[in-house]
Amino acid sequence: MIKLGIIGLGKFGTNILNTYSQLEKSGICKLIAICDINEKVLETNVKKFNVKGYTDYKEMIEKEKLDGVAIATPDPFHKEPAVYAASKKIHVFVEKPLDVTVEGCNEMIEECKKNNVLLQVDFHKRFDPFHQTIKRDIEQGKLGRIEYGSVHMEDKIVVPRYWFPNWAGKSSPVWFLGVHFFDLMRWFLKSNGKSVYAKGVKNKLSSLGIDTFDAIVAIVEFENKTVISFELSWILPENFESIVNQGFKLVGEKGIIECDSQDRGTRVCYENEGVMTYNPVFINEVEKMGQKFYSGYGIESIADFVYNIMYLKKGYEIEDLKNGISAFGEDGLEVTKIALAVHKSIETQKEEKL
Repeated sequence: MIKLGIIGLGKFGTNILNTYSQLEKSGICKLIAICDINEKVLETNVKKFNVKGYTDYKEMIEKEKLDGVAIATPDPFHKEPAVYAASKKIHVFVEKPLDVTVEGCNEMIEECKKNNVLLQVDFHKRFDPFHQTIKRDIEQGKLGRIEYGSVHMEDKIVVPRYWFPNWAGKSSPVWFLGVHFFDLMRWFLKSNGKSVYAKGVKNKLSSLGIDTFDAIVAIVEFENKTVISFELSWILPENFESIVNQGFKLVGEKGIIECDSQDRGTRVCYENEGVMTYNPVFINEVEKMGQKFYSGYGIESIADFVYNIMYLKKGYEIEDLKNGISAFGEDGLEVTKIALAVHKSIETQKEEKL
């Protein structure tokens, strides 16, 4: 039985809780303990999931015999618990981004390598079945050499203003949103970033007391010479039809691919809620036998970490996992390099090499 712990119980920490709890009911793993510095949040989830709770992740790791730990703290606070867990030979799953510095990423990678433990990053867009189909088409050569493309990912302003007002100022549309598509494009292209030119806009959020970019537009050249523009923001109106507006286009010498990741085809309008679109492909909730069951690529990407630990326990090596869909520490490092270059380009007003 795989024994698991969770550090950080916010928005995505809740998804991890639901996933591990569901896998536990299937006999795949056991959720042993959870950790959060917010005692009220901790207490609520301890009661709901009937697990041990800690406010100190080191105490949790020392007292509980864990096989793996998931880290869903705010972006700047991934490194320390990841390195500490790895030093105790515990496999590590980190919500994106891996870290907000190259040095932090490298420290996490090296500690995990030294202790022969898994370092996996939750880049869940790889698990979207639409994206997987596109990946297969690209690998089969249907698009030919990909020459250029564009990406947009835009959140409603409720995300920085109401969901994360205490740390949105330490983040940006690049760290919160862009890293998803930086990784997806790397995965599609099988190529790392080479150079970046970017511009940023500060206005709306600053006027609300949140010192961060409203929007960032970046042009990224990859090592295979593909050029892709990224439009990233988190100031869409509160009454926009979904939390996130997102999609991309890729143009190759043999064809074009367009993917609207926001509008999956169902639109509703209710008297007190306005127009909305649904994306049950990400996380879908159904009730069965009095219990809630979750599915979708947002759940599958989290469960993948547990299955990878299962494979390792059966005698496979970490390298055996790296030809699949999962994202690992090295992927997180390359994405962080792009994100840092975007911010540096805004500062220098020049093209930045990675």
